Order: sequence, then C-alpha cells, then structure tokens
Amino acid sequence: MLVVATAGHVDHGKSTLVRALTGMEPDRWAEERRRGMTIDLGFAWTTLPSGAVVAFVDVPGHERFVPNMLAGVGPVPAAVMVVAADEGWMPQSAEHLAALDALGVAYGLLVVTRADLADPGPALARARAELASTTLGAVESVVVSGVTGVGLPELRAALDRLAARVPSADHAAPVRLWVDRHFTVRGSGTVVTGTLGVGRLRVGDELELAGTGDLVRVRGLHRLGEARDAVDPVARVAVNLRGVSRDRVARGDALLTPGRFRSTDLVDVRLAGDPVAELPATLTLHVGAAAVPVRVRPLGGDTVRLRLGRPVPLLVGDRALLRDPGRHHVVGGVTVLDVLPPPLRRRGAAAARAAVLATLDGRPDLAGELRRRGLVRAGDLARAGVPVHVAPVAGDWLADPEHWARLTARLTEAVTRYSREHPLEAGAPVEVLRRQLDLPDRVLVEALVRAPLRLAAGRVGAAGADPLPEPVARAVALVRDDFAAYPFRAPDADRLAAVGLGVREIGAAVRAGALLRLTGNVLLLPGAPQQAARVLAALPQPFTLSAARQALDTTRRVAVPLLELLDRQGRTRRLPDDARTVVDADSTDRPAAGRPGRLP
Repeated sequence: MLVVATAGHVDHGKSTLVRALTGMEPDRWAEERRRGMTIDLGFAWTTLPSGAVVAFVDVPGHERFVPNMLAGVGPVPAAVMVVAADEGWMPQSAEHLAALDALGVAYGLLVVTRADLADPGPALARARAELASTTLGAVESVVVSGVTGVGLPELRAALDRLAARVPSADHAAPVRLWVDRHFTVRGSGTVVTGTLGVGRLRVGDELELAGTGDLVRVRGLHRLGEARDAVDPVARVAVNLRGVSRDRVARGDALLTPGRFRSTDLVDVRLAGDPVAELPATLTLHVGAAAVPVRVRPLGGDTVRLRLGRPVPLLVGDRALLRDPGRHHVVGGVTVLDVLPPPLRRRGAAAARAAVLATLDGRPDLAGELRRRGLVRAGDLARAGVPVHVAPVAGDWLADPEHWARLTARLTEAVTRYSREHPLEAGAPVEVLRRQLDLPDRVLVEALVRAPLRLAAGRVGAAGADPLPEPVARAVALVRDDFAAYPFRAPDADRLAAVGLGVREIGAAVRAGALLRLTGNVLLLPGAPQQAARVLAALPQPFTLSAARQALDTTRRVAVPLLELLDRQGRTRRLPDDARTVVDADSTDRPAAGRPGRLP
C-alpha cells in the first residue's frame, strides 16, 4: 500500500482531488462540509491501475490548522503537493512545503489543480522551482481538474510510479504507531487509527501505550475498512484495543512494541533552519502525530538541546520539526542525535557537547556510542534505536574496548594503593573500588578482576598473597594454641592484647576467615560451631543452657552467643521452655541465616 498525505494552501482543491480519485468523502465532520474547508484529518483510498492501493491522508490547508496537518504528515512516507492554477504559490503552500522538507519527506508528486480555471503553466513553473531546493526535489508533476476529470488518469499512473519508488518497509522492526484519531465503537470499545510505517501488527498482540506505560491488547484490526488478522507496513490501520479507555488515549500518543522503546523528555538534535542563536526559548516539536512544547537550549553550531514537556518515544535518527506557533512559522527540521544525553553541569559543558555532536550524523552507530559513553546498558542503546551486536562485559553492560582496558589498569592501581594504605585488610572492598573508579554497578568491578588479582569474600586483592600480614598471622597462631586444649574458651581482652590482637588486627583475622567472631566480641576458631554441635549431640536431648555450658567446658559469655549461632545455622532448635535439641550435627560449616554481618 502507498500512503500519501496531501499538502498545500487552503482551498486549492486537495479534498476535491481526493474525492475525484477515490469516490470517497475525506471530510468527516458536518462543519467541514458546510464550510467547504477541511479542518481535521481526512482519510480515503482507491485502487490504482496496477492493482496497488493508495491511501490518502487529507490535511487541512488553513494556517489555523497547521498542527492538524503536521499530525497527518508526520508518519507518512510520501506527499502530494497541491497548487491551484488560478492562485499559484501561496503562503500555506510555502509553510506546508517547509514542513515536508523539515520532516525529510523525499517521495511525492506535484499536482496543479483547477486547470479548467486558468493556465497551469505559471503555477507549475513556480512550484517546481520551490520544490527543487527541498528534500522532494524534482518530483513528477501532473496537471488536473478535479471538476472535469482532466489529468486524473495521468495522476493515477503517476501514483503507480510513485508507489514503485517508495522503499519497502521493515516488517521485522518494532512497532511505533502514532495515533492520529481515537474514538469509541459501540460494542467494541476504544479504537485508534494511524499510519503503520514499520513492523507488523497482529490480533492478540500486546502493545505498550507510550506516556502511561499501560499494556494493551489488540482486540481487532481494520485495514481500509476491512477486518484483518494481521497488517503489514506501510498501511493505514484502525486498531481496536482491549485494556484502555478512550480518555486514556490522545492524538500524538504511540502504540509500541513492549520493551523496544524508551520515552525521553531530553534530546540533543541538529537543526536545519533558523540560526540556533536566534531561537526563542520555547517552541513546539512535531514528531509523528505528536505536538510537544519544548524548551530550547542552544549548544553551539547547529545543535540544540530540547527539554520536552512530556516524554516521547524517540530514536536516534528520527526526523521532526520545530515550529513557532506564535509566529505561524516553521523554524526548521531536526535530526535526533542522542536520546540519552549527558547532563551539562560545568562551565563550558555546552560547547564541549556541541563539539561531540558535530561528529554525529543521526545514523545509529554502536562503536561510536561505546566510544563516547565508555559504558552503557545494552537495553538502553537498543531502545534508542542503536542495533547491539556485541556481548556485554558484565550483566547488561557494554563497554568500549579501550575504555575497558583503561579501567582494568586503574583497578590494579587502586587495589595496590588500598593494600598499601590498609595493610591489615585482605584486599580492597568491591564497593570502595566501584566509587573510586566511578562505576555505576558493582558487577563491573567484579568483571574487571584479572590475574594477578583475585576476588574473594567481596574484596579484591593480589592472588597468592598472604591473607594476613605476618604479625597478625603469628598472633592468631598463638590463639590457636590456646584453643587446642579448650576449643570453646574464648580469649579475654587481656590475652588478646598480650598476643597483639587489637581491634584492627581482629577485624583482619575475621575477614580472612582465620577467626570467628560471635556477638559480644567473642572469638572462636572457624570450625567451632560444627565441633560444638557434635559435642551437644552426645547430651540427653533436649538439653539446657547450663548442660551445654558444662559439656563445652566454657562460660556463659561464650555459650549464649554460640548456641544462638547454632540456632540460626539450623544445627540446633530452641524449644518453648528455652531448652534445645540438636537437629544436624554432622553438616559442614555454613553461614548463619538472617542477622547479616555476624560472620565473615
């Protein structure tokens, strides 16, 4: 199907032409027919001599209704520029052509109407000259009269040739259907219409409503008034939705393939039109069928940052236009360069950003995105319209190879520096390294670890290095000798001081797994819980705290936290009368359930 939008000055015969070609009435409202002037978008279609179908989006020509015109033209790949022979080139002819040029419409026809009222030659020559410098360029032209029918066969043939020139659409692309109409059908519910530019729609598909994020389901599809199970692009389509009321949808909303787009309210764009330095602070951005107020921040050269009044699902490379509604003036076309722009906080940041944007052309480029960003989530790039074909370095994170190599070197330096500054610790904590390297996720630190570094217990240190400094290891060995005879008698503060185990040394030993610290700063050997469970299993079951203390040959200061640990590990079970019974005495050591931070 060929979908084309009409364009041209008010009362130049656009709707008359569509009626003559299709036999259908594009003006939907009684007010339009009464006044003889199109106010809103109209739709009609016909079959061409080749058998191809052409669908028209008939737009209003009056300057008061330019936003409606833009909503119809935005998603359409081709246009028919209409100029009346008796009036020639007019102000809205110029504004409509400026809009087509800004949106990058490159396929179309020039039609001079009312050939029965005046010599079409002057109007044709002027229109050709105006189109020549735009994206439409030297399009085929046809002279017609919608009243007498002169030139209509030639126009149908020209439309056939246009249909053959318009590139095929991507059926496999994610759907982004801009809504240009929404209404309710009795017995069916909410219906929206739009031009399906890419992707395939099927009955039963789940779609995301941009802006709200609501998930809706396709209850039914109509293409040119006929029910369909599926619709391929390019096509005018009506979608009956389940799961959303009419008041939740508006013109300019979009139906999206879930998870394939990211709505954004901040974009960097290149402007082709008015000088950037002369732009007003607020304008309206027209993209697809949407019209969104924006605040404008010139960056430099021909680049601008736009703050949108509401989030819109934009992709790198999208074409849109900026319009000043107060002056009824098309400011210019924009090409979306970045939908994930960085903040501009420092002096000179705007100029630096402009220099970066000057190297972009609006075409998705994975290598370039990685080079500029260093690190980025694969999902964010895919939802920005950048194809991702490399494997993540960790989780969903992609990295520029050179940036990743620099981070690896910096990690080694950071670990070496931390070990020098904290000799009693068994490596640098992952979270500390994340902050020092300014990384957004801990998994990136872990993925950076390469020999001779090693990752253990949430810390990064040198592989093969002694987990404990020699003085601490010697002090722990003395304590181990004490435990040889009495494994459950924890050393007191005096003994710890005597062997050289202060607070920092004890912390290092616990982190290295050389000692086990219980509540109350009670220190035992790491295997003490399993050994205690075996001793207690030999007691008559259930047993009391006093019996346990005697069997373990220790004090209440040790017995209470030790039994609580055994309860948390599931080795013992505490009964309502505070007695206990051994549940599992032979399992290997395991961490306690709940109460994090008790064990290394």
